[in-house]
Amino acid sequence: MADFIIGIDGGGTSCRAAVADPQGKILGRGKSGSANILTDPNSAIQSITEAAQAAFRDAKLPMDGVKEAAAFLGLAGTNVGNLTQYVRERLPFRHTDIDSDGLIALQGAIGDAEGSVAILGTGTIFMARKAGKVHYIGGWGFTIGDLGGGARLGHALLQEALLAHDGIRPGSAVTDAVLNEFRHDPTAMVEFARHSKPGDFGRYAPLVFQHAEQEDPGALALLGQAARSVNEALDAITRIGGHERLCLLGGLAPLYPAWLEPRHRKILVEPQADALSGAVALAAKRHRTRAGGAA
Repeated sequence: MADFIIGIDGGGTSCRAAVADPQGKILGRGKSGSANILTDPNSAIQSITEAAQAAFRDAKLPMDGVKEAAAFLGLAGTNVGNLTQYVRERLPFRHTDIDSDGLIALQGAIGDAEGSVAILGTGTIFMARKAGKVHYIGGWGFTIGDLGGGARLGHALLQEALLAHDGIRPGSAVTDAVLNEFRHDPTAMVEFARHSKPGDFGRYAPLVFQHAEQEDPGALALLGQAARSVNEALDAITRIGGHERLCLLGGLAPLYPAWLEPRHRKILVEPQADALSGAVALAAKRHRTRAGGAA
């Protein structure tokens, strides 16, 4: 059996890794670029490998240990397409288990308990555990899903900035900020968008929240629409997971509570741990199962 286990939290913006002993004690951590296998599977493979290697360096462990380790990966994009096997076959680990980034978030946030979890980051996905079964809503990717996520919000902001530039809609401070960044050159914005991935658009989401706090009308309109999508999804997932426990995770999680409906705010609880810790916990469980111990 492998001497070490690795937990991977691979999202649309960054990939985090932790190396741990077989009992789940974290020894080192590492970070790299985007690991969305739906958007770019080959880049995801590179990011996963680099993050794992960085975790081993952080733990001051021999780099050869990476290929002997057992890894559990929670990745964005596993629920769409047939890329999981492609990625698994090209990773360096001795044992590789892959599931959604939602599962590791759920495990980290509520452990083995029942409840609901929302990941609000570059994309969005909503999960619940009820009677031992895990349920998923959303997570369908930037092109036709991920409503309320940072990529969608940033993309909408760029659209509004161009509408303001063309005089189709009134501008505001938030669209001015974007236009200023691109020196009021719409062709530069189009070129940026043409080459951008979800994480690139997601960089603009915090700007919307910041201007909404200042009552900027453009930002309020954008965020109001995004929040409606999130609240609708929370209504659906809490019908499954119950109305006792809801955790928010992801880069936008600290920013969204003020925009949630009171029925959701009142059941918010702090997560027990983050998604990376959940990945390590699941890696340890799988390791014990392979070793013939209790799951």
